[in-house]
Amino acid sequence: MSLDGIVTRAIVNELNSTILGGRVDKIYQHEKDEILINIYNKGKNRKLLISASSNNPRIHLTNYIKSNPSSPPMFCMLLRKHLSGGIILNIEQFYMDRIIFIDISSIDELGNATEKRLIVEIMGKYSNIILIDKNTFKIIDSIKRVTPDMSRVRQVLPGIEYNHPHQNNKINPLELNEEQFLHLIDQENGKKQIYKFFYSNYIGLGPLVSKEICFQANIDIDRPIASLIAKEKEEIFFIFMKIVNSIREENYKPILIKNDFGGNYKAFYTLDIQQFGHDKIYLDSISKVLDDYYIKNDTLDRVYQKGQSLRKSVQIKLERSLNKLAKQKQELLDSQNREKYKIYADLISANLYRIDKGLEKVELENFYSEYMDKIIVPLNKKYSPAENAQRYYKRYSKLKNANLLLLKQIPETQEEIEYLENVLNSIEHCTEVIELEEIKEELIKEGYLKSKGKKKQKKQTASKPHHYISSDGFHIFIGKNNKQNDFLTLKTARKEDLWFHVQKMPGSHVIIRSENQIVPEKTLEEAALLAAYYSKGKNSTNVPVDYTEKKDVKKPKNAKTGMVIYENFNTIFVTPDKNKINKIKKIEN
Repeated sequence: MSLDGIVTRAIVNELNSTILGGRVDKIYQHEKDEILINIYNKGKNRKLLISASSNNPRIHLTNYIKSNPSSPPMFCMLLRKHLSGGIILNIEQFYMDRIIFIDISSIDELGNATEKRLIVEIMGKYSNIILIDKNTFKIIDSIKRVTPDMSRVRQVLPGIEYNHPHQNNKINPLELNEEQFLHLIDQENGKKQIYKFFYSNYIGLGPLVSKEICFQANIDIDRPIASLIAKEKEEIFFIFMKIVNSIREENYKPILIKNDFGGNYKAFYTLDIQQFGHDKIYLDSISKVLDDYYIKNDTLDRVYQKGQSLRKSVQIKLERSLNKLAKQKQELLDSQNREKYKIYADLISANLYRIDKGLEKVELENFYSEYMDKIIVPLNKKYSPAENAQRYYKRYSKLKNANLLLLKQIPETQEEIEYLENVLNSIEHCTEVIELEEIKEELIKEGYLKSKGKKKQKKQTASKPHHYISSDGFHIFIGKNNKQNDFLTLKTARKEDLWFHVQKMPGSHVIIRSENQIVPEKTLEEAALLAAYYSKGKNSTNVPVDYTEKKDVKKPKNAKTGMVIYENFNTIFVTPDKNKINKIKKIEN
């Protein structure tokens, strides 16, 4: 990961210049593995975000605001008890590792001054936030408790002494010297790739900076160590020492590395990285870099994780509905052959005197046929001829009633399938956790999910639709879920605005604000592209997109959320293209 010991050192350096000596004001816990501490220092309020997320652990100052849970978790209450009103005395890094100590002095319940240490361990899935007593090193509690069942090597539980994670005999790169470096590289496994040598032997180095050393030394990262000649080893050491000197002198240049497509980032670092070319953004603060990087990447990760169970639940219901539809269609076909059972019954009834009990079939003249053709009528030998006739009459009657019922049920099942596919499409395009919550509420309202008790929840701000501005300056809005689709089409859009939707497949409602003007062809095409992109046809070609004035869009009585009908429409065929989408100006909420 990009957040290695070097980035951690830059974070500590920045925190020492901004919050050291500050007062802990408020503490919140927005996620099960993330806390936010408000700190007042030098006339400014700052927010320190600490996350022990398995995928995106980190610590940095943030400007983003998250909604607070209705009731604080236990760990949050414990931190408030021990740290609220406390003064930050010390912030330091443990060697060059991704471990930070924050020492805080506060007053306990008896009025005595106590010193606590908040330890932030950034170690992937083993990341943790631990509160200990500074004097005894006893653990008070942690955001993730580690029991003997989870780890026999190192437990993290209240009451036991805190032990630092093992360093695996790695060397602090700040103590780098040429003799030691050359000895290490000569002793290393010759088959190992060169870049892996650095983070295998030195504390705080990650794959990114290890590859950068090779890149600047003009050495292929995949070459085995044994292939290096003496001159190449010297060049690698020279570059490594240059980077180490930048760290010693705190010559940091925080950067974001842009992704080839989309608005997110593929990496970040605290030193200038050359291996990605010129797709870089320089910022004056490592916290700003981390804030921008993780607000996109971490949010999308959490949306994906939280959307998994919802996606699975909807997928199961969709599969059941598809199976139900297949069964109903088969039953409809069967019911359409019902007339033969009435004929069987009539023929048996007319020939009772000619049929003996115990027969498995009988040949009779069909008086419904013009030429009185003979047909074979199957019989159940357990029943009398009269009973066989009654059974055929009942079967005919049952199929006749089933036919009428199925003609009503099949459109209902098809509508249900269309609705569930729309929900899946909405989940696929969610960018915020609140959007998933809205979908969950909608599914509870529609009866697809059960509500977990009658617990009164804190009212959240409604999510907002995507907002684009076309090349001609027209505002385009796109619903992210069925709730937004309904609100956008039925409440927000004016009757003269243009409404877009992909033809006969799940997708978002798209609105062009016409402002009583004639909408140019270019804007129509861009809106159609967006409608196709935010639909099930995202990866298809020549996707048909219908558009009409909003006044021609109606919601049928008792229709599910997001379901509408429309008329008087035109159709545009477009092929969704990420490059074209990125060229349309997007307004961030």
